[in-house]
Amino acid sequence: MGETAASALAPFLSKLEKANVKCDSTRLRAAYALAEHLYGQEQHWTGIPVFEHVMEVIGNLLPFEPDEDTVIACLLHHVLYGRHISLTELEEQFGPKVKSLVSAVHLLSHVTMNGRRNSIEDLRLMLLTVSEDVRVVLIILCDQCAVLDHLSALALEQKRHLCHDTLNLFAPVAARLGIHALKQRMEKIAFPVIYPSDAERIDEQLKQVHDKYGFFLSDASYAIARVLQEHGVQAEVWGREKQPYSIFMKMKAKSLTHVQGLHDLFAFRVIVANPEECYQALGVLHRLGRPFANRFKDFIAFPKPNGYQSLHTTIARLPGVPEALFIEVQVRTDQMHREAEYGIAAHWSYKEGGTTDQVIHRVQLQKVLSSQYSVGEEGEEITSALADHIFVLTPKGDIVELPEGATPLDFAFQIHTDLGLSFRAARVNGSIVPLDHELENGDVVEIIKHRIPNPSPEWMQLLKMASSRSRLKRYLYALNRDEYVASGKELLNAELQKHRLPHLDNDLSLLKYYDGRVLTMSDREDVLLKIGQGAEKPASILTHMPAVPGLACPLPKKQPRLQRKDAIVEIEGGVQMPMRFAKCCKAQEAVGDEITGFITRTGEVTVHRDDCRMVRFANPERQIAVRWRVAAEAKQ
Repeated sequence: MGETAASALAPFLSKLEKANVKCDSTRLRAAYALAEHLYGQEQHWTGIPVFEHVMEVIGNLLPFEPDEDTVIACLLHHVLYGRHISLTELEEQFGPKVKSLVSAVHLLSHVTMNGRRNSIEDLRLMLLTVSEDVRVVLIILCDQCAVLDHLSALALEQKRHLCHDTLNLFAPVAARLGIHALKQRMEKIAFPVIYPSDAERIDEQLKQVHDKYGFFLSDASYAIARVLQEHGVQAEVWGREKQPYSIFMKMKAKSLTHVQGLHDLFAFRVIVANPEECYQALGVLHRLGRPFANRFKDFIAFPKPNGYQSLHTTIARLPGVPEALFIEVQVRTDQMHREAEYGIAAHWSYKEGGTTDQVIHRVQLQKVLSSQYSVGEEGEEITSALADHIFVLTPKGDIVELPEGATPLDFAFQIHTDLGLSFRAARVNGSIVPLDHELENGDVVEIIKHRIPNPSPEWMQLLKMASSRSRLKRYLYALNRDEYVASGKELLNAELQKHRLPHLDNDLSLLKYYDGRVLTMSDREDVLLKIGQGAEKPASILTHMPAVPGLACPLPKKQPRLQRKDAIVEIEGGVQMPMRFAKCCKAQEAVGDEITGFITRTGEVTVHRDDCRMVRFANPERQIAVRWRVAAEAKQ
């Protein structure tokens, strides 16, 4: 590291020390030097150098006292954009935790920032799926704050797009995690951009309130602290005015036209030493002023889902407060206040010696996030439904959703069938990987293809997605169509010979009339194709053809389809039960084939072909013998 870099690193290390961030200086120096080298003079899309942007994000992160891995991941969270380094190399240099954090942050920041095409709903679901670690969410929120600080340099449309996402995605996530320090900062910047007239109206109404009551919060805070001290409670007291966006949302919810209709427009925060003093201070304040009925909430005994704790009450006639005003008072300890500002991130512990109950696990994080977006009691269903899905990126940054365990082959077929069929190799995060490589959240996948399709039947064993296997299967069948048709013709001729019928001619004339329809030449070949593939039995094909004069063993004529589904099938032994044909194998189209029945929980008998794949998974205890009524009548 040169003198210039070393001199720049010194104040950075000093900032970390002041923020109570304990790091291995050697490891951090290596990360700092690598970031400086890889970013070079590269520009962030907000118009500032990427390295400068990264340092701003870290500045936003420091109040949360991040651990060493988080700082390093934050330094390097843009390195995957320009393919400066692969995730494998990152893991080799800084370990699996840093690699995991950078990968997840890259995926989310890549799709939530400039140029993304995904809806807010998609991003919410992705946040649930990808965020296994609260540190990922925190870096994303700090990144968003850093971007908002450069709003003035962006075009109007970009500003609106960015602020819309802020109010609809990032700020609600910060609120749900209880990180009000970042929530309020983001809302303050984004609100006037999205709702300029409402922001102006609220600003004017606040000026009217200030003109009427003056700026009393500072003097009143001092007076309240002095009274509490006189009653034996040492407290730190300060006042706050409700943020414009919070005012806007509350007025909207309560259908108010003026800010004076809010009972929590002004508030005092009373910070004491311990929970016992919270209740003691509350008693003093209630005797001191006039409490508002039904406005007391005890979030200490009953914390909010995100861990927020405090006593809330609304009081009039407090010392130094204009008589006509109701004031919200929040009483809490210093630790409760830190958690109110920093939420879940206030009591994380990824440092050595951190106790288990301090660590925020994935399930807890997803439970908190899912409750923000679920309707009623569906939050758990949303989380579990996403548990087996991953999100990966194309080189252009488009998101592709895949099932867990999907391979680069699945990715290629999901992009486009032609890309899958032309697959030659794949690069994942810049490195060539084998065909059976399992993709992970945040992977950047690039497909190298042949000029012309060159698929292999062996791919069927590697593909995890049924849709991918189906596309490959159709292509392989089409590719070998002539072989299957020829094989089908041989098999059908052998069946015709059993019944002393003439073989098929070149025009396949015997198949011209099929189920009362006239088939084209292509349709006739399709019939043979199914026989060649094993999808149809030659004997069943004969039941669809008209009777031929001179047939040695007359075939049963196809029975007309009746309204009652049990009219052509019966249960052996004469048992009477409601019956229906299963949709999976269409047994009703194969009169004469071997069939079997299964009793459903509703008491119905579903009829399947014997070779139906669903029969393999059915409960044998529910199996019942069935037969064609037409076949039974033919024997009599």
